[in-house]
Amino acid sequence: MSGPSHDKSLFRDRDVVPVRRALVSVSDKTGLLELAGALAAAGVEIVSTGSTAAMIRSAGHEVTDVSSITGFPESLDGRVKTLHPSVHAGLLADLRLASHEQQLVDLDIAPFELVIVNLYPFVETVLSGAEGDDVVEQIDIGGPAMVRASAKNYANVAIVVSPESYPQVIEGLNAGGSNLAQRRQLAARAFAHTASYDAAVAAWFAEGTLQDPTGLPESLTIKAERLQVLRYGENSHQRAALYSRQGGHGIAQATQLQGKEMSYNNYVDADAALRAAYDMVLPAVAIIKHANPCGIAVTAPKAADPIASAHLRAHECDPVSAFGGVIAANREVTLKMAENLKDIFTEVIVAPGFEPAALEVFRAKKNLRLLQLPVDWQQERMDVRLVSGGLLLQDADRFADDIESVATNWQLVSGERPDAAGMTDLIFAWKACRAVKSNAIVLAKGSATVGIGMGQVNRVDSCRLAVERAGTRAAGSVAASDAFFPFADGPQVLLDAGVSAIVQPGGSVRDEEVIAAAREAGVTMFFTGERHFFH
Repeated sequence: MSGPSHDKSLFRDRDVVPVRRALVSVSDKTGLLELAGALAAAGVEIVSTGSTAAMIRSAGHEVTDVSSITGFPESLDGRVKTLHPSVHAGLLADLRLASHEQQLVDLDIAPFELVIVNLYPFVETVLSGAEGDDVVEQIDIGGPAMVRASAKNYANVAIVVSPESYPQVIEGLNAGGSNLAQRRQLAARAFAHTASYDAAVAAWFAEGTLQDPTGLPESLTIKAERLQVLRYGENSHQRAALYSRQGGHGIAQATQLQGKEMSYNNYVDADAALRAAYDMVLPAVAIIKHANPCGIAVTAPKAADPIASAHLRAHECDPVSAFGGVIAANREVTLKMAENLKDIFTEVIVAPGFEPAALEVFRAKKNLRLLQLPVDWQQERMDVRLVSGGLLLQDADRFADDIESVATNWQLVSGERPDAAGMTDLIFAWKACRAVKSNAIVLAKGSATVGIGMGQVNRVDSCRLAVERAGTRAAGSVAASDAFFPFADGPQVLLDAGVSAIVQPGGSVRDEEVIAAAREAGVTMFFTGERHFFH
């Protein structure tokens, strides 16, 4: 151990610490004057710097400038203010030790019992689009040093890093000071705050300077704040909570407009539904249950209400499974769509917006959860998954933001190339199968799913399930498989059901057998050269 060690018998008991002297230096001025007023009323000496001191002084409260303590002026455009022994000795003195108390007397330095510090807005500056020196200037140096020093010395100092804690501070002033348990809690929050701050700075520098040949980061830090504790997780015996990442623009940042509290499963299904709906360029709706689609569809051509049309077509795929499902729309939910849903039990609807008239209809369904996406909602660029002892990171599986380019590199291996409508159907089926748990088989007609086979341990069973769900609609539909067919038995199930075309990755050692089966049936088959597993 490189740090100092003390005989535990030398420590004096110190629980409640009255506040006589406070160091206040904040970037976020929220609630500052109310706090300063409470400190002044309690007879606390306020020591401050720069704009914080000016604001407190303008409100009529006495302020001791840090420079009068350090004997050194604020300099270098404020880069040097508090980094001085006269400040940090007052922050770090452990007054449980008589020796530390005597050293402060000998040095003529007064201790601090309360430190109010929040840091320069680094993250906010990055998110604003600023670059270079404008970002660098928002890297706080003195602030984190004061926070860490005070948090380390929580036995004697209360450290506050957020205006959210000001009511607790004011309550403590009225109660005679802070107690040890409170100070330890505040210290925990402070260390989490500086850790998050440092991680954001490190990530910004790494992105701009550290070039890894893989294009993947050498280190990964994920920081998120808890938004709410959920009733339970996937099952009632599992704890669960929702967290929001700094700079997040996803479903965690959505606004709930009505309905019961969201559950863990609701969030999982809603995110899967968004993934499916936003894969499509045209107005589209995805209905999800247990993270699998019950139906996906885009609008019918020339529909009077495109998003209502997309919903009805998605629902028709499997109305039984859609009962109690989660719905995502990639366009504003209209009155017509709301009216169509009036008598269909639905758990969640998530969309970029809702017409006021649609909200009026939904008000009759008080338990229905409505989530409105943030205006800057976007799909994630990377996927992260926890595994025991670590994390997996990968590029998000995304399609191009148009329709035609998806099929640019497809290889025609059997039959004739379909007309434009047929190609649109195949592209739709290919994109839709990405949203289905592998092994995935999708049957589609008119850019709407008619049969879905998902999550089976072999591809033949997925083919059978898709055909069974489609029934008579299988004839004349197109089929998509998320991965290659290892044998000809899988596609044979589809061919026997009357599919008109198949799209699949190809790449099996038995591709020739599969191609031969398609040619014998006179069915078009494309190889895409890429697969789309979804586990």
